Amino acid sequence: MRKFLLVPGVILGLYLFGRAIVEPFIIDFGDPTTYRHDWGGPSLAGVLAVHCGPGLLFGAAIVTALVRRYGRPPAGTRRLTGTGGH
Repeated sequence: MRKFLLVPGVILGLYLFGRAIVEPFIIDFGDPTTYRHDWGGPSLAGVLAVHCGPGLLFGAAIVTALVRRYGRPPAGTRRLTGTGGH
């Protein structure tokens, strides 16, 4: 059952994450009429909280899940980048 619910949950989460990224570019911060009647309105803070908050929470949950799944590199190890590693 858990795997069955995982797919729709990830799809919904990706939608919310995409919306959180796009929303600040859609509304005009200087013109309250562009967001006054949206959910969370009439204040800009409320609109951003309602439209971006769930997507940011999903992004944080995905990062947390990936870190738990794959772990972090051990402390004190160097990560080699590039081809000229000294």
